[in-house]
Amino acid sequence: MTDEAVRTRQGVIFALAAYTFWGIAPVYFKLVKQVPPFEILAHRIVWAFVLVLILIIAMRRMDRILPIVRRPKLVIRLAIATVLLGGNWFLFIWAINTDHLLDASLGYYINPLLNVAIGMAFFGEKMRKLQLTAIALAVVGVGIQIITFGAIPWVALALASSFATYGAIRKRLPVDSISGLWLETALLTPFMLTYLWFFADSVATDMTANSASLNLLLIAAGLVTTIPLLCFTAAAQRIRYSTLGFFQYIAPSLMFILAVVAYGEPLAKSKLLTFVIIWSALALYTFDSVLQRQRNKRQKQVVQEPLS
Repeated sequence: MTDEAVRTRQGVIFALAAYTFWGIAPVYFKLVKQVPPFEILAHRIVWAFVLVLILIIAMRRMDRILPIVRRPKLVIRLAIATVLLGGNWFLFIWAINTDHLLDASLGYYINPLLNVAIGMAFFGEKMRKLQLTAIALAVVGVGIQIITFGAIPWVALALASSFATYGAIRKRLPVDSISGLWLETALLTPFMLTYLWFFADSVATDMTANSASLNLLLIAAGLVTTIPLLCFTAAAQRIRYSTLGFFQYIAPSLMFILAVVAYGEPLAKSKLLTFVIIWSALALYTFDSVLQRQRNKRQKQVVQEPLS
């Protein structure tokens, strides 16, 4: 087996690990359901800050941090992305612990299609006909929810839009994923510590009074944040980003299964119809991506063929 084949296989394993971990993350948040969502968010940010700092020091990457913090405009853009990420994390935790996991799953199914729309609107990317059709199907699916329930599926749309916008901002920032995550948590940590020390008033606020198991679960919030990101980064370094995109449906699919099978969230026919339409849109989007990849491969082969 060639070195490239080994790297590709490793990339696939890391991608599977990352998206599977993200997909089963709701199990963790259900375990700390007795803690208020914002307090869970605070622990997630603080312990991720500590853990990623240890990683950066161990990997000797502190020299990458100073050039970033010395650029105020870059820090401001990163701060905007940080607010979106923090809001996305909070809403995700809240959705899980208030039995809206199906809505969270729907949001992350919509996310890839929203990324395509943002690429066209803000980055001048051309949208192919099948992609347009896929997005139109997604709009129809959301429309069915609005007509049937008389309300916008705001949890799904807020999760999808906040994460898609965060990704669009981070795409333009010259900051690697690990350094970026540490700086994002560093920006939020002072606010989270202030909240924990002065405003949080749940029974779990005082860690000295908690059981050891609860404290370990709260500290594990840092692992829940960093482990899948590290796997994702390792995968991105070994396989093409377009290939990596085919794994992104694992997480919302696992969330869907957990919501229906493990946690018994009701799946009304109208909501199931919305999921079916979104799944159809994603199948069309994936089919288009495969076709485009094959076209690019053929064009590359034609260009590389020696002249006779």
